[in-house]
Amino acid sequence: MTSYLQTGENALYQGIYKNQVWYGQSTLVVKDSAVETALTVYPGMECVAPRGYVNGRQTWDRWRDYQTNRRDMQTYLWHTNRFLILLFPEKYYSINLIWNQAENQFLCYYVNFQLPYKRNNAKFQTLDLEIDLVIEPDFNWHWKDEEDYQAGVDLNIITKAWVQEIELAKREIFDTLERRAYPFDGAWLNWNPDPNWGLPTLPSNWDEV
Repeated sequence: MTSYLQTGENALYQGIYKNQVWYGQSTLVVKDSAVETALTVYPGMECVAPRGYVNGRQTWDRWRDYQTNRRDMQTYLWHTNRFLILLFPEKYYSINLIWNQAENQFLCYYVNFQLPYKRNNAKFQTLDLEIDLVIEPDFNWHWKDEEDYQAGVDLNIITKAWVQEIELAKREIFDTLERRAYPFDGAWLNWNPDPNWGLPTLPSNWDEV
């Protein structure tokens, strides 16, 4: 039986490829249930990622690192924006809401296409598949990182089965968006983290699957 986490508990959000951790992000639980998990990340929280990602993502070749197993990991602190990450069982995406933390200004919805998450106690494990959909507050939208996604497909790191699932997920997202259904209905727009919450750090076992 799944043991769900309580609001305000620490959790770890991991990016995993071939049973190795390529990304670790300390988070706090906003909501956790059988149908939806909400995690938050805001400035000051500790994270870990390959050095190339931390020092300039535009120059980082994710797929080459995966192929060569070059895991030069570096810790860093999250900065600038606050994220609310909405995870849904068996879905090939998360839906993120992003605010500028200093101004508490809602910036966009950000649909991150990824493998369905798995749970391991207080760890939420997935793999980012690069392609993203950015939805502005006025509901105009644009794609992001399409070339990086296609590179992963061309190298057969992103499998044909995953591509098929992402195409289905795209249709589901656009249907939800067109109907302005949850979570594009504004339900979370006024959400703020509890001011009594602290800043979680990475657990000592962040590198364990």
